[in-house]
Amino acid sequence: MSRSVNAVASRRRRKKILKKAKGYFGARSKVYTVAKNAVEKGWSYAYRDRRNKKRAFRRLWIARINAGAREHGLSYSRFMHLLGEKNVGLNRKVLADLAMNNPEVFSAVVNHVK
Repeated sequence: MSRSVNAVASRRRRKKILKKAKGYFGARSKVYTVAKNAVEKGWSYAYRDRRNKKRAFRRLWIARINAGAREHGLSYSRFMHLLGEKNVGLNRKVLADLAMNNPEVFSAVVNHVK
């Protein structure tokens, strides 16, 4: 009896990987085995960097809040401590946005907690 192979499924599997590798340089977008390695590596970077993005944004927000607070004579840590004491429920993302785009509102928040 002859060996049966599911050519439809294996071709679909290869096409799926090659479609994901579209735009990659050279053999990475043409040769299945090379493309598979490149795509899997890309997935691992994507998984890692979804977490790193959160860290990077938090660092950015802290830097912006610190710059805004120092204009009013406070350090970042002192400002955040005073926010906690006064039960101001603004997170770092909102505070950073206020410090950058609405300095008058940010100064009102600083004056409220001082």
